[in-house]
Amino acid sequence: MRILLIEDDPLISRDVAAHLGRAGYVVERESDGEAGWYRGAEEDFAAVVLDLGLPGMDGLSVLKRWREAGRTFPVLILTARDNWQERVEGIDAGADDYVGKPFQMAELLARLRALIRRSQGQSNAVLAAGPVRVDTRTSQVSLDGFPIDLTPLEYRCLHYLMLNRDRHVSQIELTEQLWAQDFERESNSVEVLIGRLRRKLGRAFIATKRGFGYRIDA
Repeated sequence: MRILLIEDDPLISRDVAAHLGRAGYVVERESDGEAGWYRGAEEDFAAVVLDLGLPGMDGLSVLKRWREAGRTFPVLILTARDNWQERVEGIDAGADDYVGKPFQMAELLARLRALIRRSQGQSNAVLAAGPVRVDTRTSQVSLDGFPIDLTPLEYRCLHYLMLNRDRHVSQIELTEQLWAQDFERESNSVEVLIGRLRRKLGRAFIATKRGFGYRIDA
């Protein structure tokens, strides 16, 4: 899943992006408020991690403009731990949660996972469909109780399909969520990826409807 990270501190940005990448997310980074606002206004993301103290356009203004334009993706704001007024203003402007700086990376990841689950109508950290279980806390997948070894890309694909159970996910949507914009890939990358998942989880587990996309039934 694609995460938009808007943070002007290069050390924090690099560290957060690295941890998000290891957790299975595709991270797009911006360091300027104006550029970050434009990305969020024009592209779809599973969630946004937004610093409030940004050059160009402050984070609070970025968030307000998104919400006024009807952008509904979950937003996790980064703010100074002792600045309670900034946190209140962020939540009133439409933020879904916040993490105070300095923060523990495990807390940021846990809050981000929870935001994404809630945005998809899920409350449990373990996603289940038929014999398959996906533990979003540990990135572990099991089939009939036995662990299944997936590559990071396979896990990202399965995780996204499981979050969107009972609806068809198009190839275009999967492409946007699984790969960074500048990543070169083959035209049949999605079909190859789905084929690999079917070999590991069973052909019938992921259904295809021509013209609509892929679907996992709960």
